[in-house]
Amino acid sequence: MIINGVTIDETFAEAFPMKATRIIITAQNEKWALIAAQAMTGFATSVIACGCEAGIDRTLSHEETPDGRPGVAVMIFAMGGKGLAKQLETRAGQCVLTSPTSALFAGIDSPTKIPLGKNLRYFGDGFQIGKVIGGKRYWRIPVMDGEFLAEATTGQVDAVGGGNFLVLAQSQPQALAACEAAIEAMNKVPNVIMPFPGGVVRSGSKVGSKYAALNASTNDAFCPTLKGATKTQLSDDIESVMEIVIDGLTKEDIDKAMRAGIQAVCDIGAAGGIKRISAGNYGGKLGSYHFHLQEIMA
Repeated sequence: MIINGVTIDETFAEAFPMKATRIIITAQNEKWALIAAQAMTGFATSVIACGCEAGIDRTLSHEETPDGRPGVAVMIFAMGGKGLAKQLETRAGQCVLTSPTSALFAGIDSPTKIPLGKNLRYFGDGFQIGKVIGGKRYWRIPVMDGEFLAEATTGQVDAVGGGNFLVLAQSQPQALAACEAAIEAMNKVPNVIMPFPGGVVRSGSKVGSKYAALNASTNDAFCPTLKGATKTQLSDDIESVMEIVIDGLTKEDIDKAMRAGIQAVCDIGAAGGIKRISAGNYGGKLGSYHFHLQEIMA
């Protein structure tokens, strides 16, 4: 398959089942809602070392939030419910409770609930007050700028993590420009996040390492400086490869995001130095979700 001069490899991305939640952070204005959201989603690129994968879903107008203030929707993904709950509680306590004028609400409904303000309330040292409004419990926690309002719980849902595609280009600037265009398009797709810095990862990995202490190491087959030293997947004219990783609430959400991102790269095309689109997988043996590139772009 070739789109605008870009070859779409006959391969697939391999992804994994995860647990996810969405929360809504509001504040006095969008600036402070974003500050809290950015702090909460820091150091959350990969479960390999960060404990979770998190990112901003989208900004919300005051008409879309529970308290009528500007807000930001954040999504967090983890390999299990226990880990998800711990990451949510720690990050909310350290990054949202501490952020001026912030409030915290559930952003997704599910029969499975995990604590949001339920445990954070103890920071109030006995001065906290519970309120039930419209069948939902909220906690008012006194803080030095007034009070912190947090909904007691949010929903936990099944999700998918690790959808991906690789952009293979003639130069590093061309690869990055194509990835930036892809991220811009993918940010318009709901229910997905791209958790790496700016949505892009240059240090794609493979399973295993020559060093026993590591369970992942550099994807040498796609490293342009190793063409002569490894079983390379790169032709002589490819000098830079970058990867975009996607987490989503459903497989269909990731399908839509990958289609939007790949199309944005292909719109730049061969004239912009883009040679191929490929994907990272582990032979289909580890992840139960497979995203076949040519099927997605058919």
